[in-house]
Amino acid sequence: MSKPRAWQKMLSGRRLDLLDPTPVDIEIEDIAHGLSFVARWNGQTLGDFAYSVAEHSLLVERLYSRLNPSAPAKWRLAALLHDAPEYVIGDMISPVKNAVGPGYDDLDKRLAAAIHIRFGLPATIPAEVKKQIKKADKISAWMEATEIAGFTVAEADRFFGKPDPVMMQGLGITLRPPVETRQDYTSQYQYLMAEMN
Repeated sequence: MSKPRAWQKMLSGRRLDLLDPTPVDIEIEDIAHGLSFVARWNGQTLGDFAYSVAEHSLLVERLYSRLNPSAPAKWRLAALLHDAPEYVIGDMISPVKNAVGPGYDDLDKRLAAAIHIRFGLPATIPAEVKKQIKKADKISAWMEATEIAGFTVAEADRFFGKPDPVMMQGLGITLRPPVETRQDYTSQYQYLMAEMN
């Protein structure tokens, strides 16, 4: 009996095996393109455009940089790429991820490791860096929840923690066409890679 197809053809022409991904089949343009079309909050947000995972990732990288002003470019890149596997497996809200169980998490980890290696990061991000990225991720989630996802401040505080207002100063949730988000995501990647080199 033949093995079921587990690869996806990417717009770059690469064939990415979702169950056994290799770094050589990963391109930043595919990630930026995919993430700019993946909606956060299952698309249940205000506005004329979905709030994309690419836009969220840009915000998380900014917040991470504010929380860790002396962080090297490689960890800022890790923050930008923190949800990169979702370019092929989509985004699920946390309660659904928990219900799906370890299968989703295993798939996510395999893809993340291949992505990290492809862009010069360790397969597994150090725990302290990961903790700081998660902190930035929760601040972003709080902002998204209160600005576009219909949560009250009290609800957002309960689910995501009460953020330091200084960290959010001058930042907001941006809703725009996928092509603009894709361009900014790719540009920020190029900027960070240039800093790393």
